[in-house]
Amino acid sequence: MFEVTARLKVRDGELEGFKRQAAEVMKATRELDTKTMRYDWFLSDDGTECEVRERYADADALVEHASHIAEARNMLFRDFADDHTVVFYAEPSPALSQALHAMPPGAVTLKKFSLFQSLDASVEVPEEVPA
Repeated sequence: MFEVTARLKVRDGELEGFKRQAAEVMKATRELDTKTMRYDWFLSDDGTECEVRERYADADALVEHASHIAEARNMLFRDFADDHTVVFYAEPSPALSQALHAMPPGAVTLKKFSLFQSLDASVEVPEEVPA
């Protein structure tokens, strides 16, 4: 599994356009993705912030997903949203790392967290966690 959280802000006065464009992103995801396991969008009560919880079969599935939604996502950020932050909860694959390095500087803020502990006893937690 490869889990991601994306956070973004809705531009002032653009909530309805944001919702329409987000629906286009979801449509592309439903119709084209083959390894996306979770893609849930949450909107703050005041409609100013959005959080997207994502889960993929592996890190390369995020590369596939990004290619499928590129046009709709680019329009979302061009017209309706700012302050895009993406949080990874595992190490990106070589293909994902390459895709991230190809992005324009400042297009998105990237963060990565390493597993520290888990309720699931079958999950292997690294002995040494970078901190």
